[in-house]
Formats: sequence, C-alpha cells, structure tokens
Amino acid sequence: MAFSTQDSDEVLSEINVTPLVDVMLVLLVVFIVTAPLLTNSIPINLPKTEAVAPVEQKDPLVVSINGEGKLFINKDEIQADLLETNLQAAKTKDPQVRVQLQADDGVNYGAVAKAMAQIEKAGITKLSVITAR
Repeated sequence: MAFSTQDSDEVLSEINVTPLVDVMLVLLVVFIVTAPLLTNSIPINLPKTEAVAPVEQKDPLVVSINGEGKLFINKDEIQADLLETNLQAAKTKDPQVRVQLQADDGVNYGAVAKAMAQIEKAGITKLSVITAR
C-alpha cells in the first residue's frame, strides 16, 4: 500500500503482485510433485532386435467417374460393363488390392451405386470413397 504525504485527493491504484506470485509458485510446486505420479508405467526391460523394413504399400487402383459418366481405372477409360472383370483380374494378381472411388460432383448417384456394386461383386473389400473438402 502506498502512502502519500501530500493532501491530494488522487487515488493511488497499484497492483500488488506478491499474492499472485505466491499462488503461481504454489501451483508450480504442485505440478512438479504430481506430474511424475500421473504416468502409469511398469518398469520392464525390452528385448533388443534388429530393425525390420516396413511392409511396402502398393498404390491403390483408382476408379474414376467423370462428369459425363465415363469410367476410368488409373486414367485408362473402360466400358462400364467391363469394370467388374477388370477388378477381378486385379484381385487375382493381388488379393489385398485396394480401390479408391472418385466421382464427379455432377454424376448421377445411380452411376456411382452401380460402380460400387461392381466393385463389391469383384470381391474387393477395401474400398475408399474419395471426396473433397
């Protein structure tokens, strides 16, 4: 608290930061003490092994439907009735084949549904539908 020897009516307003510093120091001590207790770790000795190369991810097949309703597999135009046979051939080459389906915004939903049905008939279970944000 500040005292003044003059007889002025001015209000002296000063912030006393001592209690604020005390509270911050107490919070810091509490955090330092409780932080190690928050980790639930069990001390174990892990075995040493050699690094193994990660499994190589193959690029997925991209099935695209443009605004005119034409079908493409990896930029190669195909007939709509040949989609299932092409995908079955790709599945025989790689049983873990992944397919990404891209369709133009203006394409009829029926064309997209037919393509999805043909992908399912080909036996492909890993299908991603690609959209834009």
